[in-house]
Amino acid sequence: MDSLNFGTIASYYNISQTTIERFSSSVTSQTNLNGLLEILASASEFDHLPIRPGEEESIKRLIHHLPFSIENPNYTDPHLKANALLQAHLCRRMVVGNLVFDQREVILSATRLVQAMVDVISSNGWLSLTLVTMEVCQMVTQGLLHRNSMLLQLPYFTEELVNKCQKNRIETVFDLAEMEDDDKCKLLHMSDVQVQLLRDTEVGPVIAPRYPGTKEEEGWWLVIGDTMSNQLLAIKRVTLQRKSKVKLDFAAPAEAGTRNYTLYFMCDSYKGCDQEYKFTL
Repeated sequence: MDSLNFGTIASYYNISQTTIERFSSSVTSQTNLNGLLEILASASEFDHLPIRPGEEESIKRLIHHLPFSIENPNYTDPHLKANALLQAHLCRRMVVGNLVFDQREVILSATRLVQAMVDVISSNGWLSLTLVTMEVCQMVTQGLLHRNSMLLQLPYFTEELVNKCQKNRIETVFDLAEMEDDDKCKLLHMSDVQVQLLRDTEVGPVIAPRYPGTKEEEGWWLVIGDTMSNQLLAIKRVTLQRKSKVKLDFAAPAEAGTRNYTLYFMCDSYKGCDQEYKFTL
C-alpha cells in the first residue's frame, strides 16, 4: 500500500495515518486471531489511555482470565490495557470502577479500527484473513468470541438458556425463528403475549446489548474470492436495503478457462448472518 491509500483509509475512518501504517507493516497472511487483537491494540489511538495509580494490579488480575495470552506483559503500557479491556469485552468478563469508562472508549474506537484493518488486509488480497477480520468486527459489536453461540446475541439469553436450546438442536437464530409458537414458548418459558409488528423500509439501529453506544445500522461487505488460492478478487462495502443491485469488478485471470469462485455476504454487526454462494465463470 502506498501513502495515498494510507491517507484515504485514515481519513475515511477518522484515525491516524500512523495507525494504518502500523497495521500494514504488522499484519501478514499468517496472522491469527490473537495477533489481530494485539495489532488492533497497538493503534496510536490508545497511546494516551490512562494508567492510574494502583491500576496495574487490576490489569494484572484481569489478564489472568483472558482467552488469549499476552506475552511479557508491561502493566503500565496503555496498549496492553487496551488489549485486556477488549478481550474482557469479548469474553463478557466484568470490569469495575474507572475501567468501565476506559473499556467503553476502547470498544468504540475498536469498531472503526477493525473496519480500517479490513481495508488494509483486503488490499493485500488475503481472502481468509479478511473474512476473519470481518468476524472480529461482529465480535466487537456483540461482545462475543468466535466460539460463542450466536444465540447469545439475543437480549436476555444466558449460557443456561443457550445450553437448553442446544439440547433441543436449536443452534442458530434462524432455528429459533422457525420453531412452532407452542414449542418456542415451552422452550423459552414465554408467557402469552399479543403484539402487532410493523416493519419500516428503513433498517433500524443494531441490536447489540453489550455495545456501549448506539450503532445506527449494520454494514455489509460483498466479497468475491478464490478459496483454492486464498485470493481476494473484489470487495465492496454496502448498506442493507430492501432491494439493490451491486456491481463488483475484478481483473480476469491471465489464462482463459473456467474458474470457480465464492461470493461472500458478510455482516459487520451480527454473527451467523453471513451468506456464501459458489459460482463458476
